[in-house]
Amino acid sequence: MPVVSNTSPLCKLAIIDRLEILRRQFGVLALPSGVQLELDRLSHAAARARLTAAFRDGWLQVTPLAIAIPSALAATLDPGETEALALALQMNASLVLLDETAARLQATRLGLAHAGVLGILRGAKISGEITSLADETRKLRAEARFFVSPALEKKLLASVGE
Repeated sequence: MPVVSNTSPLCKLAIIDRLEILRRQFGVLALPSGVQLELDRLSHAAARARLTAAFRDGWLQVTPLAIAIPSALAATLDPGETEALALALQMNASLVLLDETAARLQATRLGLAHAGVLGILRGAKISGEITSLADETRKLRAEARFFVSPALEKKLLASVGE
């Protein structure tokens, strides 16, 4: 079953040079055109180059929306999140990648399984793709300006024995 992604997990992992984790964990990722537009505006040149390579290699694929976007989604979320959730519904996705709390709450309401960048990195630690989740979390903070609450970080690190 397909996996759909919003902007945040893609750009954050591209910034810390861990985009390939997504390819290894999920294979091909579908994303709506609104997410591609947001990615095209990314100011981090190296991350943008990594994303361009992923599109060129074919494992990031823009998938057109064929259904109307529910007005309740459009009223509460940004365009990329709205389109990602609509695409996940359209494709009957097994997973949608989202980081923002409001989007994750909507995914739950819609019955969609979801994961964020921290869950992806946790999976990479468990599978041995990365050696330290703590190091990757520090990179996310420093390089990608990603907020992780101290309580969540402590719980997350404990779950992988760090």
